[in-house]
Amino acid sequence: MTEKLKVNLPLKDRTLLKEDLFIDGSWVASSSGERSAVINPATGEVIANVAMATREDVIRAIENSESGFRLWAKKTAVERAKIMRLWYQLIMENVEDLALILTSEQGKPLAEAKGEITYGAGFIEWYGEEGKRIYGETIPTNVASRRLLTIKQPIGVTASITPWNFPMAMIARKAGPALGAGCSMIIKPASDTPLSALAMAELALRAGVPAGVLSVIVGDPRLIANEITSNPIVRALSFTGSTEVGKELMAASAATVKKVAMELGGNAPLIVFDDADLNVAVSGVIASKFRNSGQTCVCANRILVQENIYNSFITALQKEVANLVVGNGLNPDTKQGPLINEKAVLKVESHIKDAISKGAKLIQGGNRVSQTGTFFEPTILSDVTEKMLLCHEETFGPIAGIIKFKTEAEAIKIANNTPFGLAAYFFTMDNARTWRVGEALEAGVIGINTGLISYEGAPFGGVKESGIGREGSLHGIEEFLEIKYLCIDQI
Repeated sequence: MTEKLKVNLPLKDRTLLKEDLFIDGSWVASSSGERSAVINPATGEVIANVAMATREDVIRAIENSESGFRLWAKKTAVERAKIMRLWYQLIMENVEDLALILTSEQGKPLAEAKGEITYGAGFIEWYGEEGKRIYGETIPTNVASRRLLTIKQPIGVTASITPWNFPMAMIARKAGPALGAGCSMIIKPASDTPLSALAMAELALRAGVPAGVLSVIVGDPRLIANEITSNPIVRALSFTGSTEVGKELMAASAATVKKVAMELGGNAPLIVFDDADLNVAVSGVIASKFRNSGQTCVCANRILVQENIYNSFITALQKEVANLVVGNGLNPDTKQGPLINEKAVLKVESHIKDAISKGAKLIQGGNRVSQTGTFFEPTILSDVTEKMLLCHEETFGPIAGIIKFKTEAEAIKIANNTPFGLAAYFFTMDNARTWRVGEALEAGVIGINTGLISYEGAPFGGVKESGIGREGSLHGIEEFLEIKYLCIDQI
């Protein structure tokens, strides 16, 4: 497809809707002229036609990013912080338009989209300031005439490959620390949701981010990934997505020994002990399981409830789930938007079918909302066991599978019985249990008496096959820095 289609989004600033590649501070068409449609998952309508990068376009973006890095790295941390602060302010001034773009391409309710924009903007602000606190160290010498010290320097040209479920926040979570450290970054957004990334680039341009410091290239994922991983100019790669793809990117990056940060798949357990506040636990499940229609890597994938409160918990949860309105994210009453595509719906349906065939009971939902589109009912399954697919595969959809357990030890064993370890949650009023279970769960992020855990000032990342490295907090910027040791002899 080579022609752009008219878009009808009621934006205050229509110049935020971009359909070209962003390379070297300019909006450019693909060298092939090829374009691809961006589809609203709620309506099936085409909302934009974005340029598809060729290998030559990717190489050009990488080479220009090297020039951008040299310029950006020479700026002081204070100078970079001023520009990033303005970028943050422009994002916040355009929340309404950015949320409308996000909802239109991804589907989540508009209120959730606004929350994502605000959350993502926090990383831009945070890391603009954190760049001022990149400290070295002095080391006691072993030779009287020598002085030993370390400095931290930006690693160079970096790249990020981001997912469709949080098309703005995942970019901010990577570009924020990269630019704060003094690096340049090439962003490859998900093909389903490129418009948020392109709008972010437009605001970065307006804020004064120099040419080549931030690039956005849309196109064939494998083509772009192959060039990024093989090109020696790119020194670091940050990826959020499936464990399978993450392993491939790590292997490919090994040839040029790139620094990699991987936020990969999860299989989050959520444990409700019998001493928990039932209302708090139910609210936590709603927040964790059904946010973004279950399409987050930290969604509770397995819900474990102690046997003494099992039935009462299901009754209370069913009451709340029944009130979740499914529909177009632009409708103010909507609490559950569509799934991203038909493939996602088929996976949800397969998990439900598998669970029921193995003894699970359907308590709520279980069906498409209509014969058209990708809307699916929020679903509750009881009598779930570890034999079922939804206990071993990340569902990425609105299914709450409830597992009954007897003892704390049993719950921990079930929770840890997975190769993944991104997030975990549990609910209890016992302080001793808080420490005991918190330390025993094999996950990088633990939510205790809450289903919402993300904050730019806190480290985020997984253990086991859920990833390498951390995003957020002071640790996040370290992914884009190198330590240099200086041994100075007084000649």
